[in-house]
Amino acid sequence: MTLANTKLYAQRRAALAQRIGVGSIAIIPTAHEQQRNRDSDFLFRHDSYFYYLAGFTEPKAWLVITGDGHSTLFCQPKDREREIWDGLRLGPEEAPQALGVDEAFSSAELDAKLPALLDGRESVWYPFATHKGLETRIDGWLCGLRARVRYGTLAPEQQRDLCGVLDEMRLVKDTHEQDVMRRAAKISAGAHVRAMQRCAGMLRAGLEVREYHLDAELLHEFRQHGSQYPAYGSIVAAGANACVLHYRADAGRVQSGELVLVDAGCELDGYASDITRTFPANGVFTGPQRTLYELVLASQAAAVSATKPGARFTDPHDAVVRVLAQGMLDVGLLDKNKAGSVDDVIEKRAYFQFYMHRTGHWIGMDVHDCGVYTEPSEIGQVSERRDALTGDTIRDRPARILRAGMVLTIEPGIYVRPAEGVPEAFHNIGIRIEDDAIVTATGCELISRDVPVSVAEIEALMRS
Repeated sequence: MTLANTKLYAQRRAALAQRIGVGSIAIIPTAHEQQRNRDSDFLFRHDSYFYYLAGFTEPKAWLVITGDGHSTLFCQPKDREREIWDGLRLGPEEAPQALGVDEAFSSAELDAKLPALLDGRESVWYPFATHKGLETRIDGWLCGLRARVRYGTLAPEQQRDLCGVLDEMRLVKDTHEQDVMRRAAKISAGAHVRAMQRCAGMLRAGLEVREYHLDAELLHEFRQHGSQYPAYGSIVAAGANACVLHYRADAGRVQSGELVLVDAGCELDGYASDITRTFPANGVFTGPQRTLYELVLASQAAAVSATKPGARFTDPHDAVVRVLAQGMLDVGLLDKNKAGSVDDVIEKRAYFQFYMHRTGHWIGMDVHDCGVYTEPSEIGQVSERRDALTGDTIRDRPARILRAGMVLTIEPGIYVRPAEGVPEAFHNIGIRIEDDAIVTATGCELISRDVPVSVAEIEALMRS
């Protein structure tokens, strides 16, 4: 860890201390190790809140921050025998200098030392509903304090959720975070390029192509360029599989003349990327494929234009829906005589048959990153409406106002399953185009465009 990063995490801890206030204490554990099978664990991945404040990736660690800015780390002690098996540990002796925390102890001392750290605090903050058993652990420490009230101990009277405070801090990315996310997006874009070219090349050579072959190309490119792991399970969906939104890379055969939808991104130094591209397996779009692809691309362009400071989070989605709704009428996916005008399609949500998800989400340390989607200053403004499809009553609050430094995905799509009245030429075509966007002072920066997106660019790439 560089000195600059050590200072960065110290600044975040100081900012958190200021937000919770003097008299408070915050307790943040890292993630639990998870058993995969009888004698093996899943690859460990730290808790995002913990890493955001500590920059530390070892398991069995806890961070405690008091309202006056004092930070204490509990981590695994040095253990020569265990380090032979599991790798080197930082240890509490080296942690203060390496991580910039004020003091550090063995995690084995957590239960003994936490009551004293809690003593006299007005409130204890911790992330609610994120770590199984955490509430019980804290209750145990508080019970121990209350058992000693005759000796002058004072237990915190309030327990408060730390998620909201940290979510607001994490929502706007600083320059360091943005730089890491640009690098992650660049690696992921290269992986998509590799998968496109490999697919076309194998088919031209007369080789069988399976979805897992393309998944392997993605994984190779991620690790080749220093990514620690995929940010999520890659979606590699050929043909009709592309109409399954959360399909996972499997054994489906990739056939010439079909489209392939790849939704994949790497995680780099704790930050995710998330890119989707849809391309013709053999490198050439058919007429119907091109028609729908260019419709989705036009809707994404409208969403990109709507992504800027001062706009609402929902504005890109509304822009996508209007373009797609009009396009569905124009190409015959929706019957104008039955669906009516574009405004009718939007009001009745008739487009939902072919486009059933939102256009984006926050992205950062988590693929679907933390942060509320409602504008905090306007939470009290509530309106009700009846959903046109379900009849349910929906309570709406004003959407979040976009600010420079927020990072979100822009991912319109169209998914055509065979159905009565749907032109057969479009059956089993699934298309999604997704890019990662940093909101800037004047608009947004698409950080994932190192992989082609236009029809001409994709076909040219795959010819090479």
